[in-house]
Amino acid sequence: MRTIISDAAIHWGKVAKEVADRVVRPLAQKYDRLQEYPWEIQKEVGAAGLFGVWIPKAYGGHGAGIVALCRVIEELSRACGGVGVLFAVNALGSFPVIIAGTEEQKQRFLPSIAAGKKLIAFCLSEKFAGSDAGGMRTRATKEANGEWVLRGEKKWTTNGGAADIYTVFAVSDPESKSRRISAFMVEKGMPGFSIGKVEDKMGIRAVPVVETHFDGVRCGDDRLLGGRPGMGFSHSMQTLDWARPGVAAQAVGLAQGALDYALLYATKRQQFGAPISSFQMIQEMLADMSAKVDAARWLVYAAASAVDEGDPNVTKLAAECKYFATEVAMDVTTKAVQIFGGYGYMRDYPIEKYMRDAKITQIYEGANQIQKMVIARNLIKEALQLDHLMKYIPQETQCDYAAEATAGA
Repeated sequence: MRTIISDAAIHWGKVAKEVADRVVRPLAQKYDRLQEYPWEIQKEVGAAGLFGVWIPKAYGGHGAGIVALCRVIEELSRACGGVGVLFAVNALGSFPVIIAGTEEQKQRFLPSIAAGKKLIAFCLSEKFAGSDAGGMRTRATKEANGEWVLRGEKKWTTNGGAADIYTVFAVSDPESKSRRISAFMVEKGMPGFSIGKVEDKMGIRAVPVVETHFDGVRCGDDRLLGGRPGMGFSHSMQTLDWARPGVAAQAVGLAQGALDYALLYATKRQQFGAPISSFQMIQEMLADMSAKVDAARWLVYAAASAVDEGDPNVTKLAAECKYFATEVAMDVTTKAVQIFGGYGYMRDYPIEKYMRDAKITQIYEGANQIQKMVIARNLIKEALQLDHLMKYIPQETQCDYAAEATAGA
C-alpha cells in the first residue's frame, strides 16, 4: 500500500485552510455558545467546492478521494471541531449511496450534495443499538402494494434537522441472520418523518445531533438502497470503513489546533522572568504532543490511501487510525489546557473548546473499545499467515492440544 498525498489532496487541503482561517476560526466561539447550525459557514464551504471533494466526477463531484477528504476535514477541524464534523457527516451519509446505490439513486442524490445545495445525514444508531447494530429495532415492512413502511426512531443523528436527505437503516427481515437490515433514502418533508429531541452537547455544538422519528414513512423500491433488501448491514460496515479515517482526521485537526495554541502561548507566557517554553517540563509536553500528532496524521493518510486503493486490509487500518488518532486528540488537547494553566479552563480562551470537541471522537462511529476489538480480530486472522515462524519457537513452549485431549480422555 502506498501512502501518497496527491496533488488533489494538497490542493483541497489548501482551499480548506483558507476557508478555515477566513471564515471558520472567527465564528467558532459564536456558534459553540449559540449551539446553532452555522449556515454562513456552510455557504462558504459550499462556495469553495468542498462538498464535492469525495463524490465521483460522474455525479458532479471532484473525485479527489478519501485522502483529500481527510485533508479538508483536518484543516476545518483545526479551526473548529464542530465545523469539521458538520462537513464530514455529509460524506458519512453519502458513502452508502456511492458504495451501493443504483445508478438512478446516485444521479438523484449525489449532485445536489456535491454542489452544497443539500445536506445529508446517516441514521444507524438507536437507543438500544449503538455499538450493537444487530440490536436495531426500527422496522421496514413491505406491504401488499409494494411500498415499504418505516416505523421506529434513531438516536444521535448528526446533521439532523439541517439535512435534507437521510440514509436510514431498518430491519426488513427479522427472521434472517445475515440479511436482516436494509437501507432507505428518506427526505425532509416526507409524511411520517420528523425531528425529535435536539441534544444539548458537551462539544461539537455547531452541528445538531437529534433524534429522528419514522412514523409510517412510505418508501417505494426506488428508495431502497441498491434496489435489493437485506444488504444494509454490509453497506453500513463498508461505510464505516470509509468514514473512520475522516473521524481520525477530525481528531488530528483538533490535536494540531490545540498544539498550535499551546505552542504560541508557551512562547509568550512569562513566568519567573522567562517564557514557559524555556522550561524543561513544558518542552517535554510539547515534544510529546507534536510526535503523537504527526504519527496520528500519517496513520490517517495510510488508512485513507487504503480506501482509495481498494486495499483489502482497510478494516484494520480504519480501526487503527480511528482509535489512535482520537486517543491522541484527547491527550494533546488535555495537555494544551494544562499548558494554559488556569486560563485554559476559562471559556474566554479558545483552548477548552478543543478538549470538549475532542472527547466525542473517541465515542462516535464506533467507540474506541470496539475499534480495539476490530483490530484484535484482524490480527488473529493475520496470525494464520505466520505459521512458518513456528520453527523458531522452542518445541517445549508449544502446546500439543491433541495429546492433551487424549490424555484427558
